[in-house]
Amino acid sequence: MKLWLVRHAPVLLAPGSCYGALDVPAEPQATQRCAQKLSMLLPQGMHVSTSPLQRCEQLTQALQGLRPDLIIKTDARLREMNFGNWEGRRWDAIAQSEFDAWTTDFAGHAVGGHGETVQAVMARVGQAFNELRHDADAVWVTHAGIIRAAQLLAQGIRQVSRADQWPLDATACGQWRTLELSFNPSR
Repeated sequence: MKLWLVRHAPVLLAPGSCYGALDVPAEPQATQRCAQKLSMLLPQGMHVSTSPLQRCEQLTQALQGLRPDLIIKTDARLREMNFGNWEGRRWDAIAQSEFDAWTTDFAGHAVGGHGETVQAVMARVGQAFNELRHDADAVWVTHAGIIRAAQLLAQGIRQVSRADQWPLDATACGQWRTLELSFNPSR
């Protein structure tokens, strides 16, 4: 099966801002361009799961406007990581000591003081991953962190204990990648 991992278009925030769980809109023209390109590639009747954050829902709605044959559902497990009190701050304004606290306990540290842990993100994305049908391709309209988690899950990695295990490459906004899954995702 093929899993399409689609990242929302660029958001309407200053570059360099942390916006994980913030519900911010995406740039409308970039959203429409992404939807147009993707609409020409997806097979008929695909199941599309989307994060409930508006930047993903905007893309899903634009896509469905072009492709009414797509079967859309919202899945809260595909929302981006909650970065706690880092949300809305510039990445370069976050103290190095805060990053160090996270990377020291990468799996279990509540990011930004009261945000999510990587372990919690992997668990919820893993639940969605387990429900993929091995006989049907699927699309997730989601976020960079969730795409990274899905890449790890596709490799059979269910837990990440160190920061150096987390994939560095990110799917650019308004772009996608596909994973060919030839195994049972719930393994």
